[in-house]
Amino acid sequence: MPVEEGKTYDVTIQDIARQGDGIARIEGFVVFVPNTSVGDEVQIKVERVLPKFAFASVVE
Repeated sequence: MPVEEGKTYDVTIQDIARQGDGIARIEGFVVFVPNTSVGDEVQIKVERVLPKFAFASVVE
């Protein structure tokens, strides 16, 4: 697992999911980041890690 809950990562949003969340990839692992747009370079905090993807929020 390339990401851990509670840790922060610097990412670039690469895609938008059907639900409208931004998608970043860390070592190929998909991380959904709400309230972002393609091309955003943001620092995220991982909130929840599941087997195939994770959810994160933008660190202000």
